[in-house]
Amino acid sequence: MSSSDIFIGETIGTAVLILLGAGVVAAVILKRSKALNAGWLAITFGWGFAVLTGAYISAPLSGAHLNPAVTVGIAITSGEWGDVPVYFAGQMLGAMIGATLAWLAYYGQFHAHLTDPEIVAKEDEEGLVDKSVSPTAGPVLGVFSTGPEIRNVAQNLATEIIGTAVLVLAILTLGLTKGLGVSGTGVLIVALVVVGIGLSLGGPTGYAINPARDLGPRIVHALLPLPNKGGSDWSYAWIPVAGPLIGGALAGGLYELAFA
Repeated sequence: MSSSDIFIGETIGTAVLILLGAGVVAAVILKRSKALNAGWLAITFGWGFAVLTGAYISAPLSGAHLNPAVTVGIAITSGEWGDVPVYFAGQMLGAMIGATLAWLAYYGQFHAHLTDPEIVAKEDEEGLVDKSVSPTAGPVLGVFSTGPEIRNVAQNLATEIIGTAVLVLAILTLGLTKGLGVSGTGVLIVALVVVGIGLSLGGPTGYAINPARDLGPRIVHALLPLPNKGGSDWSYAWIPVAGPLIGGALAGGLYELAFA
């Protein structure tokens, strides 16, 4: 694979991943959406299908990493680090593009949700406006990025490390089953693993398990002209970056010890 193929594949694939992933969250939490209050199952399966779609699109060009933690895990097991910066660049750019497209798709819902006085007052009354993040923080940051239910640095970091290690180890061991990658079934299995992680380990932090998935859209949230959007919670932002990278590295090391 050439550097240009890797960059283009990762950009397009990650953009589709974030468009569909952020899109399902927007569908579930934004007022005036037909999927309002569809729940956690809708979100976890929506993210799984987002991974499935983005990976199938990008696999022929870049191998469909779509996640810096996956790239790190693969580099540890292969010893090939030369293309890692290209993967990272495509993933970050794609994540930002996908988040912007999700905002455009739900433009009217964002506007109604954040500017309708009755909606804003009700969110505040129900405690959905996190005053610890910003005195005017709206509940829409969750469309773009993750956040913990209980703010505990050690627990939040551990949750992201554990979830990502499961994901990356599952991806690395797929290659041990003959013909799985060639058949294309491996992409489906990875998508189902993402669903499983969301259902089992997503409760504490929202399971970023992907630095680009969290950081790219968080930057877009900070830049977009969303009225009454509140802060982007930068004090937490390092955890869904560091945790997945550590988890990916640990999974790569474990694979080398146990399977190589």
